Amino acid sequence: MRLLDGFGDRIRLAMAGKNNPWGKPPGKGGGGSGDGSGGADTPSSDTPSGDKSRGPRNPWLPPGSGSGTGDSGQRPGSRRPANIEDIFKNRGPEGPRRRSGGPGGPGGPNFRIPQRPNGKSWLPLIIGGVVALYLVATSFHLVGPQEKAVVKTLGNYTRMLDSGLKVTAPWPIETVEIEDVEGVRAVQVPENRAQAKLILTGDQNLVDLSYIVRWNIKNLAGFKFSLADPIETVREVAEAAMRASVAEKTLDETFSGQGRAEIEQDVRERMQRTLDAYNAGITVIGVEIDKADPPADVVDAFRDVSVAEQNADAARNQARGYAQQVLAQAEGEAEAFDKVYEQYRLAPEVTRQRLYYETMERVLSQTDKTIVETDGVQTYLPLPEVNRRRSGNGVGPVAPPSVPAQSSGPQANTGGQ
Repeated sequence: MRLLDGFGDRIRLAMAGKNNPWGKPPGKGGGGSGDGSGGADTPSSDTPSGDKSRGPRNPWLPPGSGSGTGDSGQRPGSRRPANIEDIFKNRGPEGPRRRSGGPGGPGGPNFRIPQRPNGKSWLPLIIGGVVALYLVATSFHLVGPQEKAVVKTLGNYTRMLDSGLKVTAPWPIETVEIEDVEGVRAVQVPENRAQAKLILTGDQNLVDLSYIVRWNIKNLAGFKFSLADPIETVREVAEAAMRASVAEKTLDETFSGQGRAEIEQDVRERMQRTLDAYNAGITVIGVEIDKADPPADVVDAFRDVSVAEQNADAARNQARGYAQQVLAQAEGEAEAFDKVYEQYRLAPEVTRQRLYYETMERVLSQTDKTIVETDGVQTYLPLPEVNRRRSGNGVGPVAPPSVPAQSSGPQANTGGQ
């Protein structure tokens, strides 16, 4: 506590000395001022001692500012109270600015907008130019030859703009949206061609289909304001129409060229009816089936079935060919018989004898036979058997004995008689 004794007295003495920023009260001598500021703090002889307008020096004012006429209209030589404008004058985030250093001095940059020759500022002209540029950029619109534009006034649809240079109210009063209405657009279903899109056929089979839908805009207002997402709507409508069309066809018809053409036409018509009911403003130009394959999980079995069907078709074709060949042969024989019969009717005896000779010649040419006389000759000579035995023993065949011919005619006997 002894350390604090007299601490308050020392503070009061320091404030009363030359370091006191408030100066001395009026009517007291200023013996402690040695820096020339005491004259400002001590009342002068010209000023009455009872004048209360003078007081302690304001520490917030720069030196010498108290001798002039203040902003509050006080007389010269009088002190004025602290003003908030004076306190924050030339002050910023980094403290008081110093103009003496220049742009590169310790006070930092001191930027000022250049003035016009007549002394006025360029700022109004700059603001006016920016506003004029904004009005031109948001009021004039160039619509291409294949494009149309819809105009919305304060968010509500008001009118349609054709091709050319058009003028509207500036944004945000009127907004303009330009679209290409003649260009052909395409939607791939599915989006990734490697992705499987299985569809059920009419004969309860699955087929993996990939197709492309081409369309353009017919009515821009309906396209803009009737559908939340036009592209997604086209994709979903196309998928629904494709499933309905494929369900009416068999698997073989789906794979065939004619079946594909019928499905594409049916899908296009179904899509157009549905989009017209939605007032979508879209025209479906065409549908093209890009891929029609069996599912990847059963592709091996499907190939086996296809190979079996091809083999069955080949066997059927072969059977039809053989049947046609046999039928042609039978028809030929029947025609030959008809011709023989016609000749037989003309000469029955001669034809009968000739047929007998031809038949016996065809039969006896494939058998062993011996021709002998009918009278005085043994009726059986086993010459073929003898020849076979001699051939087995390595001896050549025995020539049959010569038999004189009879005028009564030969008789043919087989070896078994």
